[in-house]
Amino acid sequence: MLGKTRHIHLVGIGGSGLSGIAKILLSLGFSVSGSDLRQTNITEQLTEFGGKIYIGHAAEQIGDADVVVMSPAIPTDNPEILQAKRRKIPVIVGAEMLAEIMRMKYSIAISGTHGKTTTTAMTAAVLEKGGFDPTVVVGGKLVSLGSNARIGHGDFMVVEADEAYGSFKKYWPTIAVVTAVDYDHLDYYKDIQDIGEAFLEFINKVPFYGKAVLCLDQANIQGLIPRIEKKFTTYGLETRADVTAHEIRFDAPTSIYQVQIDSTVLGEIHLKMPGLHNVSNSLAAVSVGLQLDIPFSQIKEALESFQGVHRRFEIISEVNGVLVVDDYAHNPAKLKATFNAARSSFNRRIIAVFQPHRYQRVKHLAEEFSRSFFQTDILIVTDIYSADEKPIEGVTAENLATAIIEHGHKNVIYIPDKNQIADYLSNIVQTNDIVITVGAGDIWVVGRQLLTKLQNR
Repeated sequence: MLGKTRHIHLVGIGGSGLSGIAKILLSLGFSVSGSDLRQTNITEQLTEFGGKIYIGHAAEQIGDADVVVMSPAIPTDNPEILQAKRRKIPVIVGAEMLAEIMRMKYSIAISGTHGKTTTTAMTAAVLEKGGFDPTVVVGGKLVSLGSNARIGHGDFMVVEADEAYGSFKKYWPTIAVVTAVDYDHLDYYKDIQDIGEAFLEFINKVPFYGKAVLCLDQANIQGLIPRIEKKFTTYGLETRADVTAHEIRFDAPTSIYQVQIDSTVLGEIHLKMPGLHNVSNSLAAVSVGLQLDIPFSQIKEALESFQGVHRRFEIISEVNGVLVVDDYAHNPAKLKATFNAARSSFNRRIIAVFQPHRYQRVKHLAEEFSRSFFQTDILIVTDIYSADEKPIEGVTAENLATAIIEHGHKNVIYIPDKNQIADYLSNIVQTNDIVITVGAGDIWVVGRQLLTKLQNR
């Protein structure tokens, strides 16, 4: 029946989720149009793929669409959404459209409150090396592809399954991976129990012939196991999981470790990404590969040649002995993992530049954020990136910086305007420093600004 649909219009098409879906739809031969507030390299790429992209939102832009797909971040009073409803055109969220596409193939859905983007990309690399030619939709731009989607001709599809707004509950994956269950999206979920219930529902949608792949290091995942109704396998660093890593060591930026299944050593992997969290992410990809009977030699080759994902501990450049790294980390668990990776792999002074993301997240996780930066030597906090949320009284970056100081960090600086940070940094950085910009907004520009200033010294 999906084949009878000809024209699909996507509102918020420039986002990481809908843009990947749009690329897949274009590859399947659908007429695709969409709108977003600003022109970006993503919208330009979609135009090159054959999409008709509008900048700004207007009712007439939906044209003769058979269905309108919206990002869950789009307000319900958007003129295109209102026009579709007036004309009785179905309006669905992106996850529902992706779920329909996933029905066409065996699907591997990677979920988790942190680690899912990198794990999705690693898993896709393993399947590609194993000859599966997978279709891939991921929430970040793969360095190897320069895109967040890959069009494959095989029977498998690898997707990043986002827990935000309960989106992943619309999927029925053949293999369901869960990397982590932590506090996040508390503007949607009531508490950690509510988050856990959502992941349990996701896991139990695996068919009888499928399998769940679970990180056993996670206490919140351990708590779900007694109620899991489907077959599962586990991986981990610190537990008696089915697939584990041993003899872990770091040689910046490489992580080196032996992979074992039960008590059998499969071999050693040299992963060109730092940090225990990336070792753990790779074990998920190893586990999926083994479930699909991909030889370990091919899994090893895929992971050792893996080039990473943009904005996931992405090493931008080094100038005058100052290394600049950018990371998407925007919740406490991700921030801690990023700084632990820097501390364990690089013998350098760590300067972090943090742009909080969304007022709701800062409000609900203020206490956790205030204890997430102790691995940094210097911390700069700039104003909150709203992501179109309305401000909340008392929820400010300045108050967060004060809370971090009150919890014991001795070197925190609040600079409200991010465009002034590079000037400040250029006066304090020293040879052998590592500067890490962190946040899900546009804080990455600070690293580029700093590099320009260092080059012009």
